[in-house]
Amino acid sequence: MTRKAEFTAGVKTIAPIIVAAMPIGLVFGAVAAAKGLSPLEATLMSAMVFAGGSQFVAMDIWSHPASWTALGFAALLVNIRHVLMGASLGRKMDAFSPWQKYLAVLVMADENWAMAEARARKTKLTPAFFAGLSVFFYLNWIACSLAGALLGAFLGDPAVIGLDFAFPAVFIVLVMGFWKGPATGMVLIASALASILVHYLVPGAWYIAAGAAAGLVAAVVTGRFRKVVVAQ
Repeated sequence: MTRKAEFTAGVKTIAPIIVAAMPIGLVFGAVAAAKGLSPLEATLMSAMVFAGGSQFVAMDIWSHPASWTALGFAALLVNIRHVLMGASLGRKMDAFSPWQKYLAVLVMADENWAMAEARARKTKLTPAFFAGLSVFFYLNWIACSLAGALLGAFLGDPAVIGLDFAFPAVFIVLVMGFWKGPATGMVLIASALASILVHYLVPGAWYIAAGAAAGLVAAVVTGRFRKVVVAQ
């Protein structure tokens, strides 16, 4: 395939996720405006951070004046998973030059990472395809954040019209794309239980790290169990 065809294929692949991400961006912009951020500040945050999960967590603990230490630590907890995501995707980037890899990880999010991983399981991942996954997805997040900040007063409470469910809905779809049977279910259950337990017992964003750690442990345990069963 030509670069243009690869890019177009990437755009078509991410298009449904872009549509699903629109209300999430609007909600973030509205929440940011309610916390006192200007439309410009909300837009710059989306452009420079580009991580919906950590941005929502940051807004949840936002105060005036903001505690940069608390915000930074919360963002680290939320985005530490990107280390594992980058390590996994990096093994599929043989066709990428060093600078293309650097640009790719700068705009890597859960959604385009998941689509890239799915693509790599079928055929070689190319820079053009990943660009198709990322460019409009990135611009859409910025534009919707700006729109949400400008229209925040008109949107009101996102929960009233169900927009608050858009964020988890996207992740449910992404997780189901990686479903590999009961082993995946065990990982999800362990992660969910750990997250819920820590969320109720420990203040802050520790429930995110707890869920990730529990999921990793469950993945290792189920993987070893499957090897033992196969060996027998």
